Amino acid sequence: MMTRKMKPGLKKWLLAIFILSLGGASFVWYMFTLKHDDTAQLKVDFTVESLVFINDFKTDLTAANEKYSEKIVVVNGTVSEVEMADTTANIKMVDTTNGDYIIFAFQQQYLNDAKKLKPGEKVSIKGSCSNGDFSAILETYYVTFKRCTINK
Repeated sequence: MMTRKMKPGLKKWLLAIFILSLGGASFVWYMFTLKHDDTAQLKVDFTVESLVFINDFKTDLTAANEKYSEKIVVVNGTVSEVEMADTTANIKMVDTTNGDYIIFAFQQQYLNDAKKLKPGEKVSIKGSCSNGDFSAILETYYVTFKRCTINK
């Protein structure tokens, strides 16, 4: 019976593909199992008033994103809206003069605190600022936060 030998170049390519696949799978596993620190325990980079904060983004969107993006920020302001879903809560602070707003997505362990908030209530919220942008459709500026908690 005759056996065929694999070409040396093909062997190297298959080995390279295997190693890259293993590395890619390891990276995906790492990203999906990555845990974030509890926001309540993190050091605050900035403390701001909600209307002043919104105005920073409205004045110079690029500079504000460079300054605040991925930073831990405490925002003091008035709750305009509470949006509840099955596993998340979003709290909004809106500039009533023009409709610009900040939206805070709460961490799972702080949902009960978010559920207790009522529109018109003064609150201090701590979270990681994602970024700000302008919606051409709504003609408003907005800033999004993730991993939020009530600042006590």
